[in-house]
Formats: sequence, structure tokens, C-alpha cells
Amino acid sequence: MDEEGSTSTVFARETSRLWRAWRTVHEMLQDRGYELADDEVTITLDSFRLKYTAPDGAPNRKVMTFSARPSETMIKKHTPPATPANPNPVSEAGTVFVEFCPEQSSIGIGVVKKFVTFCATQNHKAGILITSQPLSAQARKVIAVTQQYTQIECFLEEDLLVNITHHILVPKHIVLSREEKTALLRRYRLKETQLPRILQKDPIARYLGLKRGQVVKIIRASETAGRYASYRLCV
Repeated sequence: MDEEGSTSTVFARETSRLWRAWRTVHEMLQDRGYELADDEVTITLDSFRLKYTAPDGAPNRKVMTFSARPSETMIKKHTPPATPANPNPVSEAGTVFVEFCPEQSSIGIGVVKKFVTFCATQNHKAGILITSQPLSAQARKVIAVTQQYTQIECFLEEDLLVNITHHILVPKHIVLSREEKTALLRRYRLKETQLPRILQKDPIARYLGLKRGQVVKIIRASETAGRYASYRLCV
């Protein structure tokens, strides 16, 4: 195989991987409650190649950015209950901005600061940075200290090649609203610390964007009961 043929093969494989990651992140945001057009979620490989590759076939990550708005259901779920002190609470849900980082080497502080700054100045409530290489330890620290301004998440491209929620062994997970969490604890006379736990770094917790203190309802199939639900607290 000549060099040109070899290069085109490499580009084709990389484009296919990015297409799979692109679809997974769109499915992930749709499952979280963001509004996305169906053709964005179910884009074909041929359509993806036409939109997001250069004339030589190389994938162009610089144009693979997009944002999404929360649905009315998501806004309602993430709005704190009204209180006498705060009769008109503001929803914690807002637009999310997604970027496929074009950097192919180590992802350092500069890359992350630029992404965080963009999300903050554009008033995005959340940002998702997808990289081909792991973040440096220093870059992760930057994200940790900026959470009070913008909720930033980072995923490796390889972690998004497959949507884990489509696996037959992964049960349905539903994030409870604050009211639903309160009602659950009251019904069973529990403190939240008595609930089983799910780590924030768990793959499903990351997929759903769970925050510490949130409760997720897990629905499993049962041979005797048909279906049964369990609950876990994100820590």
C-alpha cells in the first residue's frame, strides 16, 4: 500500500471513531434532557464525513462544536423548590457547550483555561470537553476550582465509542428531582446517608452528569415482580 493509501485509511478509521463518539455524546445529552434534533443524534457516517472532514479526508475537530438547550422538563427538574426566602428560584439547568479538542498532544492548563473561559463568558451553564489524550494533573486541578462558575466535564474520545446504557446488562437509571428525593426519604423514613451509594466517577454517573447529593432510581427486571426499583446516592 502506498503512503497516500495508508494515510487515507488512517483518516477513515479516525473519522469512524469520532462519528461513534459524536453520536454517543448526543445520545448522552438527549438522555440528560437537552433538546437536540433527531438528525443530529442519528447522523450517518457518510453525512458526518461530509460535514466534519477536510478535503484530504482528515477529521476536522475544530468544527465539531455545538451547544444544546435544556428542555422544559429538564429545567423543571433542576429548579429548586420555592421558599419564602426564595419565592422565584432560578433553575440550575442551562445551555451546554461541547467541544472536541483539536489538540493531539498532552492536554494542559492552557487548553482547559481557554475552554472554561469560553463557557463562562458565553453564559453556558455546563461545558463538555472531549479529548483524544488524557488531561494533565494540573489541568484537572483547574477544572476542580472552576466548578462554582461553570460545570465542566471531560471525556476521552475512546470512552464514548460505545454508549454503555445500550448494553443489555445496564438497567434503566433515572435521576430524581429534589422534590422526588425528599419524598423518597420521607416515605421510607431515611436519611440520605442511609441510601446505597454510587460514585460520581462511576461510568453511569458520568454519563448522566450526576452531582454529589443527587439520587438516581435504578429499574431492574425481576422474574417474580416484573420490575423493581432501587436507589443510590451520588457521592
